[in-house]
Amino acid sequence: MAGRIRREDIEAVRQAVRIEQIVGERVNLKRAGTGSLSGLCPFHDERTASFHLRPQHGLWHCFGCGEGGDTIAFVMKADALSFTEAVEYLASRFNVPIRYEDSTPGGADGRSEPKRARLLEANRLAAAFYVEQLAPAEARPARDFLRARNLDRLAAERFGVGYSPAAWDNLTRHLRGRGFTEAELAAAGLTVPGRMGPVDRFRGRLMWPIRDLTGAVVGFGARRLEDSGQGGKYLNTPETILYHKSQLLYGADLAKTAIAKKGQIVVVEGYTDVMAAHLSGVEEAVATCGTAFGQGHISVVRRLLGDVASPSAGVQMADGSTLGGRVVFTFDGDEAGRKAAMKAFGEEQRFYAGTYVAVAPQGQDPCEIFVEQGADGVRQLVDSAETMFRWAILATLRTVDLETVEGRAAGLRLAAPMVAGIRDDGMRRDYGRLLAGWVGQDEALVRREVAAARRRPPNQGRVNLSGDNPANAVGGRGRAEARPAGGSGGRGWSNPADEVERKEHEVLAAVLQYPGLIPPEFDDLGGAVFQVPQLRAVHDSVRAAGGVRAADGPDGDWAKWMATVRDLAAPPVANLVTALAVEALPVSPGGEAGYARGVVDGLMQLEMTRQMGELRAKMGRCEAAGDAAGAAAALAEINRLIVRREALRPD
Repeated sequence: MAGRIRREDIEAVRQAVRIEQIVGERVNLKRAGTGSLSGLCPFHDERTASFHLRPQHGLWHCFGCGEGGDTIAFVMKADALSFTEAVEYLASRFNVPIRYEDSTPGGADGRSEPKRARLLEANRLAAAFYVEQLAPAEARPARDFLRARNLDRLAAERFGVGYSPAAWDNLTRHLRGRGFTEAELAAAGLTVPGRMGPVDRFRGRLMWPIRDLTGAVVGFGARRLEDSGQGGKYLNTPETILYHKSQLLYGADLAKTAIAKKGQIVVVEGYTDVMAAHLSGVEEAVATCGTAFGQGHISVVRRLLGDVASPSAGVQMADGSTLGGRVVFTFDGDEAGRKAAMKAFGEEQRFYAGTYVAVAPQGQDPCEIFVEQGADGVRQLVDSAETMFRWAILATLRTVDLETVEGRAAGLRLAAPMVAGIRDDGMRRDYGRLLAGWVGQDEALVRREVAAARRRPPNQGRVNLSGDNPANAVGGRGRAEARPAGGSGGRGWSNPADEVERKEHEVLAAVLQYPGLIPPEFDDLGGAVFQVPQLRAVHDSVRAAGGVRAADGPDGDWAKWMATVRDLAAPPVANLVTALAVEALPVSPGGEAGYARGVVDGLMQLEMTRQMGELRAKMGRCEAAGDAAGAAAALAEINRLIVRREALRPD
């Protein structure tokens, strides 16, 4: 392995990256005060934004789960990378050359480029290779497949669709000729072992590149073209350090702008459905990558949509729009589509946005509608979506015979828990009235059944809507959101009601965010000035890093100084340092900078007052002992402190 990356190169990477760009690719950031951005944390499930970012400081922190750090820490956490891999990735993104300690060029293992960057480059070249192979005669079945779905050459180019030749090792030989090793190609998921060596994973298939939100190719989806071909109809890249199918949505890189603009995301089931939707003007369409829609995808959808809790979230307006955004699911009309829709309904509670279902009357998917009816048909499908609750309840009632007494009773038993799970009180009452009409039962009886369902424990008496696993049964809404142990919310509070802790917390947040505005006399304060242990530890790290003078001197650099403060702190204290450095400061007439100076000045005045009290006591002792010189020295120090304290008072 190559040696450690040189420290000065790590600092160069930190200086070059734009943290808001890196984080913004995964978190829908919104302004949260002067110099601060916030959004839904990508590392835990939450409905209220507790993730905060300070671009000018290069730091982020989540006050919900307590995670935080700089850009490198974010990439490590988001992509499950080591420190070295994260630095290498950022260096490649921002064109920062890096060197290794105690290593020959290319490192001891002969590599000359970062591993992650190498795999990304291999995927990029593979995608280009597949695109080139769509033109030769061999790829005619692939072109016919696209043409039959009204997807022309321009559509293929727009989505980077290509073809993998049927030969055993065309791509392997192509990339080996570009200098990639067998180990790199296997790690990228592009090859599999063969009897005579590695061979191409994808052969004789139509190819779709799977990109992350940055647009980088991280894997591929492939469709078999011949019924007699080997393997399943669809084949995807296996799990790699780049490709995690449970966290990827096909087309999200192309759809993210439209999603943010329209406040809507449309989830379809296949790659061609995404293509048909985009070509029809529904550019907010995405699809999963060969797996069922799950919690990882929900996190991605919520980040793209900015699905934040608010009093109006998910409320449908008279014009059909929904405050808080819309998530529209399209499903085929067959039994598999019904099960998929019911699974999505089971996850509805995780959204604050309004959730909707669109199913064509004849059960066609968006691509089939695109072929039969054109772009208007696809847009009409999306526009015709009905609320997830209405669709799911009616779909459930269709499984029983409502013409019989027994069927109506069974329908009520099945649907009452679904109505009970509706968060909004008004909507729950309305759907209760609708349910009474649908099952032909007295409204008072339906209300009692719904109320009883709400009182049951989450998994008791719930209906398995998916038709598969009881774990997919719908539970109750309105459960308390998980929080870190201790109730601190990641802010480092041990007792938020304590006035001393509050003041000390505010002071250190101001010091870390605006060291250049803090009086240099702050560095003269002893460690005992902070009484709360964890905050005293933060102050100790500030002092060990040279104090505020080190951040504001001739050679001062806030980012380097902050990195030093964090490096000198123990891990739990380092996380608190980050939290303090990104925490939004209260609004004051003088702005955040004026507030910062004010709270620090207030602490210093209190400390000087305390010191003067000790000096007066000392002066009294000296006078009683006849020590005139000692008394005079104490008095002179008192007078000096009075002058300093008055200088700190506001005009």
